[in-house]
Amino acid sequence: MLMTIVSVYTLYVLISIYTSVMQIGYINTAKRKKAILLDAEKFVTAGNYAVAKEKLTMVSTFFEYIVFVAWMGFGISLLQQNIFLENDALQNIAIVMSFLVIGSVISLPFGYYEKFVLDEAFGFNKSSLGLWIKDTVISFAMTLFFGSLVVWGIYTIILNFDLWWLWSFVFIFAVVILINMLYPAFRAMFFDKLTPLENEELDGEIKSLMDKTGFVSSGVFISDASKRDARLNAYFGGFGKAKRVVLFDTLIEKLTTRELLAVLGHELGHFAHGDIYKNIALVGSMLLVMFAIFGNLPESLYLELGMNESPALVMILLLLFMPVLGFLMMPIMGIVSRHNEYEADKMGSELGGQGGAIELANALQKLVTENKSFPLSHPLYIFFHYTHPPVIERLKALGMDVGEVESSLEGSWNQDI
Repeated sequence: MLMTIVSVYTLYVLISIYTSVMQIGYINTAKRKKAILLDAEKFVTAGNYAVAKEKLTMVSTFFEYIVFVAWMGFGISLLQQNIFLENDALQNIAIVMSFLVIGSVISLPFGYYEKFVLDEAFGFNKSSLGLWIKDTVISFAMTLFFGSLVVWGIYTIILNFDLWWLWSFVFIFAVVILINMLYPAFRAMFFDKLTPLENEELDGEIKSLMDKTGFVSSGVFISDASKRDARLNAYFGGFGKAKRVVLFDTLIEKLTTRELLAVLGHELGHFAHGDIYKNIALVGSMLLVMFAIFGNLPESLYLELGMNESPALVMILLLLFMPVLGFLMMPIMGIVSRHNEYEADKMGSELGGQGGAIELANALQKLVTENKSFPLSHPLYIFFHYTHPPVIERLKALGMDVGEVESSLEGSWNQDI
């Protein structure tokens, strides 16, 4: 059984790296062709950024594989042998949280490199080292506190229920919903400063859009995201009357009022179609599968690992395999999500009235330009990774003429890394 699990993880890593190789080769070929959506210089820059990020992903994936082998080979056993607490619940919590903290610490160099080397080189990073350290410490503290509570909850369920995996799923699914509800408040409390939108005309336009779809919000807020990053973004967070509309200050700066309303119309389209609940249901399905698998592992696995079955061991194995199950579920989630994006685009253009499609198309093109998003991707990469359709396909669906991708790119197998 142990060899089966290691083989499955190995296959996941090989497919993931192969997909990255295909993407890198495809982009390196495409960026030498005629520029699409962007001018020639920005087209190449976006391609270089996409390739650099994918190379970092490949290195990170291979590193995670080494870490996985280390955990399975001796790491988990070392934790269990060296953490002794009289209270069994505290011991299980300490083992799982030590696993999480060690994983976070050894991944810090990748986060630092992405922020202060890669993003810095391409003009995205606006954060100082001090701010990054502060954010990291806060994230660690929140992980320790809330993670310990979640681990304690699962530990209690495992000890008291025969079908513990089913009730653990119910518990974690409730936690996921709670996180979605509280995310905007916690982000505002510890990371971003949120201020109410002061532009009364824009505020009125946004509320008019919300009224058309029945979206009830606690307000429209501006986030000072530019102190960390130059990318454009916006999000709706929370449930019920606690929902907030949060616009990044970078988005306000770069988009016109009509383009901004088109983007918000797109997001309201997700709300009107119930996409938030569909996504939560998909996540719930993935969690249910995960708990069903790891709640019914054979005893032979624990014998092969040389350890006694314990709540901590079960939780660590589940955490180790989350990336694998997420990767397997991603194509299904991606198909559903990409369909939802087309429908949200359609509604966003309709909410914008006459010229709404053009305004949304202009906004999408600005997002591509400002975020240095390369507009082309290998079909295999899209299948495994894209939650949004390629922007070219979205623009075509909005009735825009974006030109044609050169036929030589179709099925490109160039692996020029």
